Amino acid sequence: MGRPTTQADAGAQPLVPASRRRRLRRGLAASWQLYLLAAPALIFFLIFNYVPMYGVQIAFKDFIATRGITGSPWTGLENFERFFGSFYFWRLLRNTLALSIYQMLLFPLPIILALALNELRSRFFKKFSQTLTYAPHFVSTVVVVGMMFAFLDPNTGLINHVLGLVGLDPIQFMQDPGWFRHLYVWSGVWQSLGWGTIIYLAALAGVNPELHQAAQVDGANRLQRIRHVNLPAIMPTVVILFILDFGSFMSVGFEKVLLMSNDLNASTADIIQTFVYETGLLQGQYSYAAAVGLFDSVINILLLITVNQLARKFSENSLW
Repeated sequence: MGRPTTQADAGAQPLVPASRRRRLRRGLAASWQLYLLAAPALIFFLIFNYVPMYGVQIAFKDFIATRGITGSPWTGLENFERFFGSFYFWRLLRNTLALSIYQMLLFPLPIILALALNELRSRFFKKFSQTLTYAPHFVSTVVVVGMMFAFLDPNTGLINHVLGLVGLDPIQFMQDPGWFRHLYVWSGVWQSLGWGTIIYLAALAGVNPELHQAAQVDGANRLQRIRHVNLPAIMPTVVILFILDFGSFMSVGFEKVLLMSNDLNASTADIIQTFVYETGLLQGQYSYAAAVGLFDSVINILLLITVNQLARKFSENSLW
């Protein structure tokens, strides 16, 4: 009789059985082209998204450049307490949430446009409409903001010129805090609406024509076919994109806000991202800025997990 297997023998056994390792090697050898194709993207995310996470620890330190990350003294949650206790915390949070919620309320617009474009019968007009709505996506943010300043100038702008023709006083659009959010969001809609319809049009192209034919036989009109055939077909795509949008809920693009903001509209233009930029890069408070940015990222992660769980609970679609 052989001796019983001891705990040391069990610990010496390989974690992955030999048969499984052989299958893994065969799978890698058979699909090496696919792994090679994915390698650049994986390397990119590894270098620019995962390796920099090592620097997140400076949010809990008093970072001193001459000492480096490891040599800087720990301060714990001092930077977070400083931010939460500052007089501008609630203003930054309120403005960021207001812009994010405003943009999320307009989430259905690309879906509506895609459904409308899909129903066009003239191929020429459909292609022309798609090109017309896609084009603003390729205009840089700097040019878009420059166009806004040009069109909305109180003295020479086209919009104020038209208001003057109908007897109205010129409006200081770019200086009025009440106009900032509307200008920011709707200029973004103009720039990205057509581009956002691409994936929905691709999903609509995969709808089985026999479903529409069956609905027509049953007497369904166009609106009923959109509601009962097209919308259910693209709903998985809608849910996934909605979850992804919530994953960046707090990440309002600071470049455009920075270009549009000034001392007069700062009460509604100041957001967390511009504060991180000004505090970290302009004032050199790296640890403090890292803490504020980490707070923003944690909120995004929590929202992403929450919305994904709700989507998985109430529908059959989720990211994981």
